[in-house]
Amino acid sequence: MARAGAMRYFVLQENNRDTSHVFTGRQPRQAALKAATRGFTSITLRERGTKKLHIFEGKRVKTSAPSNAPDWMPDEIWRAQVRKKGIRHL
Repeated sequence: MARAGAMRYFVLQENNRDTSHVFTGRQPRQAALKAATRGFTSITLRERGTKKLHIFEGKRVKTSAPSNAPDWMPDEIWRAQVRKKGIRHL
């Protein structure tokens, strides 16, 4: 098991095969948010070093920028949303 607070690596899978996309995060959700930001909607992440597949559904939503946004940021920004569908053990 990974140490608390340690960075974990998650490999994106498509058609039950690993892709070259690797996302990092302390939690699977953090890695799934990164994948959703890049436009993936059906997100299956294989956690390196374990026999777990984390399955998410993701999307990008256009929202207004926060009130404390810097001047260079546009008025509307893309924000990622994910919903966990489950875990599958290999």
